[in-house]
Amino acid sequence: MSLSLRSITCARGGRVLFRDLTAHVGRGEVCLVRGANGSGKSSLLRLVSGLLRPMAGQVVWDGADEEESVQSQLHFLGHLDALKPSMSVRETLSFWAQMMGGQKGVNAAIEAWHLGTLATLPCGVLSAGQRRRVALAQLSLTDRPLWLLDEPTGPLDQAGVDLVARAVKRHCGNGGTALIATHRDLDVGEAQVLDLGPGGREA
Repeated sequence: MSLSLRSITCARGGRVLFRDLTAHVGRGEVCLVRGANGSGKSSLLRLVSGLLRPMAGQVVWDGADEEESVQSQLHFLGHLDALKPSMSVRETLSFWAQMMGGQKGVNAAIEAWHLGTLATLPCGVLSAGQRRRVALAQLSLTDRPLWLLDEPTGPLDQAGVDLVARAVKRHCGNGGTALIATHRDLDVGEAQVLDLGPGGREA
């Protein structure tokens, strides 16, 4: 599934964040969204996910399953990890896997995101970086073609950043598409860079 942004204008709180934004992210491609705080990176991802409406322009999907909603074909990872504090890491991932249609892959996800020693701990006692890895492990249990990742590496150490980069490479190598808002460098190979500028394209 590929994504096209056609002359998108986005406004929040009466302020235009960016105007006439046009881009195309094809199947198997990565697009890194750059820009200062307040430039509209998070708003762009929310707009693509359908949580916001553009002031003008269109978000166009090519190759989406017409029998399913676009939202069911993407995974949006925002700033909040949305983990239940009382549930263990394994219980959290098992619940997520069940929501996605089965228990397949939980052990592999725990191993891939280096969560083995944490599997029986409640999420409420984990550090911010550990909780982020649990949230990211859900990507391994979601067979959805488009990943929308909003600052996925925020609280991670370098080892965690490397795990994210490898996961993105694997996803796109299998034909997936990724749109990632990030301030940090990610070794994902060849990638488009969409720069929203210093505080918005209207700044």
